[in-house]
Amino acid sequence: MTHYSKSTKRGIIIFTLLLLTIFVAPDLIQYFRPKPEISIEQWSNTEKQVTEKLSRETNAGYRKSWKKKHFSRPLAKFNPNDYTLEDWMALGLSEKQSAVVLKFTAQKIYSNEELKRVFVISDELYELIKDSTFYPERPKNLDRQTEYKLEQKLVSVEINRADLDELLKARDISTFDAKQIIKTRDNFGGFYSLSQLSEVWQATPEKIAVWEKYIRIDPENIRKININTASAKELSFHPYISWNLANSLVKMRAQNGFYKEIREIKKSVLMTDELYEKLKYYLVVD
Repeated sequence: MTHYSKSTKRGIIIFTLLLLTIFVAPDLIQYFRPKPEISIEQWSNTEKQVTEKLSRETNAGYRKSWKKKHFSRPLAKFNPNDYTLEDWMALGLSEKQSAVVLKFTAQKIYSNEELKRVFVISDELYELIKDSTFYPERPKNLDRQTEYKLEQKLVSVEINRADLDELLKARDISTFDAKQIIKTRDNFGGFYSLSQLSEVWQATPEKIAVWEKYIRIDPENIRKININTASAKELSFHPYISWNLANSLVKMRAQNGFYKEIREIKKSVLMTDELYEKLKYYLVVD
């Protein structure tokens, strides 16, 4: 049996009391603390009525917003050529989409068929507005061939040779966009198709739809790479050619001799049909 001295017993008792004080005292204080009186303020009838009214209006607003269609019908018959940016936005188009429509109507349209070809006008919106439109009579001397020729007069920029100043002459191309177009063009060695404009930095579908009307591409002005003389490093500089593909093409040339036709590069295991269709415009055999 263990015997403790008086001093040890005293220490144990004091330690125990301290623990009890630490853990029990807060609960005792909270228990004996006076409870605050809780006062519930009664609303007046007027306040209740105002609150209920606000609640009904808010709920009605949510229901209305939830049920509201994305597009709206025009309030009256209208000539699309006369509609402003705000008018198109009131029908449900975004500001950017409305700006695209204005680019088309600025050249005048004369039928719903032409309006429907504006790509930002969805089938849903077209169905809502088609019966509310009217158009000016097409000038008798302005057939589609004449219109096409007029548009071609506006297309004064060949994009593969144009410098910055010339490119800025094209409609609706900002300085920033023009610089990005030139940068992308130079990286590629030129454009072979307008579809490549989608690879220009910050070129949105809305921008491209406008640019395509006022620029043209001559594939003859593309800078080409001779695959019979270019090194792997030179080939790999092209955005469409990875280092592995460039190395593969050079090794094939070393093993089989000079390429006689561009399509021989399809023998590389790294070449896909899709990639070949892009690269064939940038390669040449001499």
